[in-house]
Amino acid sequence: MAAATSRAPFSTVSSSSSTSSSHSTFPNRILRSTLPFSSINKNHHHHSLKISNSISNNPKPQPPSATTTTTTPTTAPSTATRPPSGEPRKGADILVEALEREGVTTVFAYPGGASMEIHQALTRSPVIRNVLPRHEQGGAFAAEGYARSSGLPGVCIATSGPGATNLVSGLADAMMDSIPIVAVTGQVPRRMIGTDAFQETPIVEVTRSITKHNYLVLDVDEIPRIVKEAFFVATTGRPGPVLIDVPKDVQQQLAVPNWDLPVRVAGYASRMPKIPTLPELESVVRLVSEAKKPVLYVGGGCLNCSEELRRFVEITGIPVASTLMGLGVYPVNGDDSLQMLGMHGTVYANYAVDKSDLLLAFGVRFDDRVTGKLEAFASRAKIVHIDIDSAEIGKNKIPHVSICADVKVALEGINGMLEEKGVNKKNLDLEDWREELRVQKQKFPLSYKTFGDLISPQYAIQVLDELTNGDAIISTGVGQHQMWAAQFYKYKRPRQWLTSGGLGAMGFGLPAAIGAAVANPGTVVVDIDGDGSFIMNVQELATIKVENLPVKIMLLNNQHLGMVVQWEDRFYKSNRAHTYLGNPTNEAEIFPNMLKFAEGCGIPAARVTKKEDLRAAIKKMLDTPGPYLLDVIVPHQEHVLPMIPSNGSFNDVITEGDGRTKY
Repeated sequence: MAAATSRAPFSTVSSSSSTSSSHSTFPNRILRSTLPFSSINKNHHHHSLKISNSISNNPKPQPPSATTTTTTPTTAPSTATRPPSGEPRKGADILVEALEREGVTTVFAYPGGASMEIHQALTRSPVIRNVLPRHEQGGAFAAEGYARSSGLPGVCIATSGPGATNLVSGLADAMMDSIPIVAVTGQVPRRMIGTDAFQETPIVEVTRSITKHNYLVLDVDEIPRIVKEAFFVATTGRPGPVLIDVPKDVQQQLAVPNWDLPVRVAGYASRMPKIPTLPELESVVRLVSEAKKPVLYVGGGCLNCSEELRRFVEITGIPVASTLMGLGVYPVNGDDSLQMLGMHGTVYANYAVDKSDLLLAFGVRFDDRVTGKLEAFASRAKIVHIDIDSAEIGKNKIPHVSICADVKVALEGINGMLEEKGVNKKNLDLEDWREELRVQKQKFPLSYKTFGDLISPQYAIQVLDELTNGDAIISTGVGQHQMWAAQFYKYKRPRQWLTSGGLGAMGFGLPAAIGAAVANPGTVVVDIDGDGSFIMNVQELATIKVENLPVKIMLLNNQHLGMVVQWEDRFYKSNRAHTYLGNPTNEAEIFPNMLKFAEGCGIPAARVTKKEDLRAAIKKMLDTPGPYLLDVIVPHQEHVLPMIPSNGSFNDVITEGDGRTKY
């Protein structure tokens, strides 16, 4: 299929001393750069990349010159120090210094037998801080939270066997949502690979289809090149996860690092998206000029071009509908915002797409949760699809005009052309269309039912939005609370909203908030979570306490697996099939007692059950220094609305009802 080569960075195995694999598929993008050799983070020093077309074995590297790069420590140095420049050091020390040279200052690493050498080397690093998760999955999700909120690559490290396999959900999540992370795993010694040794898993094979690229390091001298390559591949083009598997004897092997080894990504670099041509841009401008009912459909691929997108909307006045991954790219409370489209999107966003005559699909992949029934999605519209990944263009929906490019570069060109031609809101004359959508907004606003003096979950999120002035970084688990957080918190900027989109991984919210808090000191970080998702990685409360991270947890606790309950209500006659998460022998009590989890980790916590007490409780949570857990008890009968059933169309939208109604 088309996706089979979309993310493959190399056309051949890079050398006989390291094996590599690549695969593709997998969705939403967070753009970084289409320029193969641009610096990813201008605040960090990056060594230039030297590209070689050779696919033969490298000759043994010569020792580096006496001069070496030094890095100013950001933390107090450990009592352990690495050998001076020019002297042999362990492969693990070379690996850690290679991470430093890529600008890494934080890793999320959990030690084990096959990764002990790496952790010993980390204690000798004057630069890198390890935030110790309490589970490897927590480390992977924390690395994602770091990357999603900062735009920089996140790094997680685990041991071999179960440590490595515990990273799988995080890698799959990063692949589907196009998040740049580099995962380093320990492996059994080379001579034991394939013998079913203790804690051996073939993690390169296990992760082949859920990483953008991966490596098994078989030569200590290759470590500098492989690390440099891994960060380049993870952060360029359509970003994604890269895994480096390092056998323990390679970590222990002594070598003098050669930091000037060329990386071998010529095949990958040659397939990077090109600058859009003038005829391509002119075709988009022409369609915009002719359209009477245009609408923007923007996704995670626009996270790095928020300013260019805002300028395009300012020029044209075209309304903006966002995917789940694209929330914040255009301010949710902006005049031209239609908020989120799709299964649980607003009625007016889905109406706009259904009635449009031009759909401008920027940085999106026509996911099933957005389109529903493909044949009915935007059936009246001409479609312009701009995306950095050629495999996504035409995969689900055939566009009339397509451009494979960085959306930022394309929008810069389109905006310049519109300004040059004098195109603006007045001469586009979209006022009738905009008025039509204003009527829909007034007719079908986002709303919710009340439950007496009980707390509606949507109301809790509205109060949080008010008290934080819409400025907090929000992470979530997966389920009803995730959709309500998408609907009722008013995101102002990109990278403010962290959620597991494509994979839908429960347990994401708490560790992702850890990564965001580490990457954004001084910013309010709130994990809006459900009781089902929260308990899947509840052990990370210990990390939050020990690291003294000011993560606030607003737990919408309905004692049920809420989204599945909603589907049971709608499509299974409310038959409960293992979706009650409380104690069946005593349904009157809140079980488990989340406050005790917090208490066990020394984190202040409170519970609120009445609507009249909610605002004061949230304010106390926000005002309390350090971490805090607020257990908000909400009714399980509430449903996420609007809702377009799976494989449905706009005509099937549901806007009424909840668990108190029989269907």
